[in-house]
Amino acid sequence: MSICEMLEYLFDQNPYMATIMVDKNGKVIFVNETYLRILRLTKKEVIGKHIGTITPNSRTLVALKTGKAAVGYNWIVNDQHLIATSLPVYENNQIIGSFAYSIFLNIWDAKNLVEDLLSELNMYKNQVHSLLKSKYDFDDIIGEDQKLKESILLAAQIAHHGNTTVMITGESGTGKELFAHAIHNLSCRSQFPFVRVNCAAIPENLLEAELFGYEKGAYTGANKEGKLGKFELANRGTVFLDEIGEMPLSMQSKLLVVLQEQVVERLGGIHPIKVDLRVIAATNRDLAQMVQEGLFREDLFYRLNVFNITVPALRNHKRDIPLLVKHFINKLNIRLNTHISGITNDGLDYLYEYHWPGNIRELENVIERALILADMEKARQLTRKHFNLWDYDKSASLSDRKHFKSLKTIIEEYEKDALMEVLGKTNFDKKQTAAYLDIDLSSLYRKMRKYKILK
Repeated sequence: MSICEMLEYLFDQNPYMATIMVDKNGKVIFVNETYLRILRLTKKEVIGKHIGTITPNSRTLVALKTGKAAVGYNWIVNDQHLIATSLPVYENNQIIGSFAYSIFLNIWDAKNLVEDLLSELNMYKNQVHSLLKSKYDFDDIIGEDQKLKESILLAAQIAHHGNTTVMITGESGTGKELFAHAIHNLSCRSQFPFVRVNCAAIPENLLEAELFGYEKGAYTGANKEGKLGKFELANRGTVFLDEIGEMPLSMQSKLLVVLQEQVVERLGGIHPIKVDLRVIAATNRDLAQMVQEGLFREDLFYRLNVFNITVPALRNHKRDIPLLVKHFINKLNIRLNTHISGITNDGLDYLYEYHWPGNIRELENVIERALILADMEKARQLTRKHFNLWDYDKSASLSDRKHFKSLKTIIEEYEKDALMEVLGKTNFDKKQTAAYLDIDLSSLYRKMRKYKILK
């Protein structure tokens, strides 16, 4: 392959590089299409011509005469700004020609490219920011109950103390996460990330990597480039540790260091990384009892429980059911494309009578199912017949039994019965069951183990 053939193969169709070569007499023996476009000439008008007649001040002639390369000089051709390099070409210690190439064809094109890249980077930055942004504020917490209002007032006050750790307690489904979002949104950290960590949903062997991140090559199967942990992602913002009572003891000591020192160390890393964040934790478990049982560190409990907010169970503020039902009907009508205008008195009475072990989350799921049933019937309002609460009849027996059984026992019995019923209806399809119950698949497996439900 001749030199010209080789150059044609390598550079002829390269849109990002202008190339030209002359022989030892300065005559052009190769020029690529990109440079021809800049010169506004045809190949016939360039090949065989002396370079001085095409670009009079060409540095290729200097490279021919001196045998020295000219690297990275500014080169302007027909108002096109180029950064060029001219190299002498040797054969048997003799100069046989000069090869020149230009990159960044037009600094204005490069400027536009940089601007486009920055624009795209900002787009991704905004997308990441939206993913790590809190979604709710205090207006999203529906209710007029006095105890609920007191909890909202406390949460709004503590929101302004942006460094204070907050513990939110309450049964599952009461709206603890809404409180966490609202506290962050009202705080001085609201413009920075809100990162939620479900301590129960992440397998124990992965929890440390998720929270602290890891360096590249930290362990087999790790991302080759490493990974930021949740604490680093939340820098200057808020970390919401949901279901903190499910965190393994082995991780609790490491969390304590983060709370006390505000530093993290990635897996495989050797340097501590300073972080500035607020921690909000939530649990439906009795952490004080867990401390006594040796299941939760006492020092971590006191470090997390700086400011406690309790969210009441729905059965303790049933007077808010009409407001909640109205809110969910309006919200779900949009998502489901249904057109239900409200609920009848007998429908409300039915909801009042129910025990609501799943609290507000269960109410929303019940309303969603009722909307679909009512829409199928072309009904305009929800009535008693549209509600088919599992084990509703058992709610009566619940009220009979509660006099001699603890609330925990009653709820566990109800939960086990509900799991068995839904698993039976789905033919033990775990994914379908978890979706129906609005819980994580890992939570379903853990509950099945707890109640010794095997299949």
